[in-house]
Amino acid sequence: MVVLKGQAPAGERNFYTKDETLKKILANSLPADFQAYADRELSSFGRLAANEIDERARHTDREGAPKLEKYDRLGEDISHVWVNEGYKKTVLETYATGIVGYVHKEIPEIGRKGNYVYSFAQGYLLSQSEPGFYCPVTLTMATAYLLDHFADQEVKERFLPHVCATGDVELFEGATFLTERQGGSDVGANEVKAVESESGYRLYGEKYFASNAGMAGVAMVLARIEGAPEGSRGLTLFAVPWRIDGKLNGIKIRRLKDKLGVRAVPSGEVEFDGAEAFVVGDPAQGLKYMMEALNLSRICNAVASIGIMKRALDEAGEYAERRNAFGRKLTDFPMVQDSLMKLRAKQEFETAAIFDLITLYDQVTAGEASSEEQVLNRLLIAILKKESAEQAIHFSHEAIEMHGGNGYIEDFVTSRLLRDAQVLTVWEGTANILGLELIRLVNKFSAHEVFGRHLTGRLDKLAATADVEVVRGKLMDLQGELTAFAGFEPDLQTFEAKILMQKMAQLFENVVALEWAEKHGGVYVPLAEIFTEMTWDTRELGAEMKTVKYFGYVMGG
Repeated sequence: MVVLKGQAPAGERNFYTKDETLKKILANSLPADFQAYADRELSSFGRLAANEIDERARHTDREGAPKLEKYDRLGEDISHVWVNEGYKKTVLETYATGIVGYVHKEIPEIGRKGNYVYSFAQGYLLSQSEPGFYCPVTLTMATAYLLDHFADQEVKERFLPHVCATGDVELFEGATFLTERQGGSDVGANEVKAVESESGYRLYGEKYFASNAGMAGVAMVLARIEGAPEGSRGLTLFAVPWRIDGKLNGIKIRRLKDKLGVRAVPSGEVEFDGAEAFVVGDPAQGLKYMMEALNLSRICNAVASIGIMKRALDEAGEYAERRNAFGRKLTDFPMVQDSLMKLRAKQEFETAAIFDLITLYDQVTAGEASSEEQVLNRLLIAILKKESAEQAIHFSHEAIEMHGGNGYIEDFVTSRLLRDAQVLTVWEGTANILGLELIRLVNKFSAHEVFGRHLTGRLDKLAATADVEVVRGKLMDLQGELTAFAGFEPDLQTFEAKILMQKMAQLFENVVALEWAEKHGGVYVPLAEIFTEMTWDTRELGAEMKTVKYFGYVMGG
C-alpha cells in the first residue's frame, strides 16, 4: 500500500516522526541541545499518543466517561469523580513529560528551562488522539501561569511545585472556575462571595460550568470580597485547594454535565460552602489576571484545533488511498485530490502560523516583547483561535465525507473528532466574544495599524512573485477596511468584526505560507501557491488545477 506523506500506516502509528513541518518549527525555534532533546522525547510521546493514549481515549469516549459518585454508603457527600484506569495512566504519563512543568522549571537532561513552543508541540500531538484530556492539561497550564506570575511566595510555594509535578512530587491538576449561571461571558455579573476568616478567606456560592471538577488539586476561582465594588473590577482571584488534610475543602459537585463531546474531561456544577481560599496577587486585579490565563488557554484551544485538523486529514488521506470505487482508488479522482490538497495546504500553514504566534508568546511571557508586539500577540491569539476552531469542525466534516457512511460510524475516529471539535468554537470565548476583543484592541491600541505594519514588513523581506503581489494587494484592501472599521459606531463594529477577523487570519497565514515556500522550498512551494489560490479565489474557470497537478508530488509515496 502506498502511504501518503506525513501519515502513518495501519498498525502502530507515530504522530511525530513523519511530521516534517513540526520538526522544522522546532529546528527554527529551539537551541540545538533543546532541539535534540525535544526530537527524542516527542518521538516517544508521538508513538504513545498515537497508540495507547488513542485507544484509551476511544474507551473513555464510548464506555469509560467520568462519573460522579455523590454519596458514600453512609450518605455522606463525598463528591468523588470516578475515572477509568486507562485515563489515570494517561494523566500520569502525560504530566511526566513536563508538558506543564518544564515551562516553569529546569529540564534535568539539558539543564535549561523549557518553553511554550515545546509544551505546545506536546499538546499538538496529544490533541490528535485526546483533545478532551488536553482540556485539563490546559487548565493546569493556566493555573501554573497564574501562580508563577502573580501569587506571593507563600501561595506559590504551597501549590506551584505540585501543579508543575513531573513525577517528583504529588501532582495537583489545575482548574479555572469563572462561569456562573447569571453571568456566562459577562463575568462582571459573578456573585460568588469571599468572606474574611481567621485563616484568610472562605468562599460561598456556585460555579455553573467548572471543567476538571473533582480531578483538580487546586482551582483558580474568581470571587467578590464582601464590600468590593460591583462589576468586573470587584473580583479577586483565589487559589482554592480541593482537599485539605485529605478532606473536601467545603466543595461539593452538584452534577456532571452530559456533553456532546470531550467526554474525558469532567465538567460540573460546583458549590462552595466555606471553602478555604488564598488570595493571588493584588485583590483588585483578579479579572485582569484571569484574562491573562484566558489568553494562554486560547492558544491551547488553537493547538487542540490544529491537532484535530491533522488527525482528520491523516484519516481522510489514508482512507482515500485504501478505498476503491468505480474501479479506481479514491485518490485517483481529481475531486478527491483537490479536497485533500486544499486541506493539506490549510493544515500545514495554519499550524506554522499558530507556532509563529507561540514563538511571539514565549517572548511576551518572558518580558522580552515591545509594547507593539504585546498588542500583536493579543490580536493574533483572538483571530487564530477563532479561525482554527472553525477549521477543526470543517476538517472533521470533510474527513467524515471522505469516509462516506463509515465516517458516521463509531468504529472510526471521525465521528469523535467532530464531536470533540465542536466545543472549540465555544471554549475560551465564542466568535462573538473574540469579535469584541478585536474591537477593544482596535479602539484602545490601534491594533489594525500594528497588524498592517507587521505584515507589510514581512512581505517586504520576500522576493517579488505573483503570489506575493496578490497578498500585498489583499493587505492594502484590508487595511482600508480596518481603517473604516476603526471609525464605525459600536453597534456597526460588532456587526463587521467577525468577517474582518477571518480576513486577518487568512492574510497572516498566507504571509506565513509565502515565507515557508521561500525558506524551505520543496512541497511548501506548491502548497503556498494552492493556499493563495484557494484563499483569494484567483483560479479562473477551466484553468489548470494546481491541486491535481501537484498531488503526486506533495501527497504521493
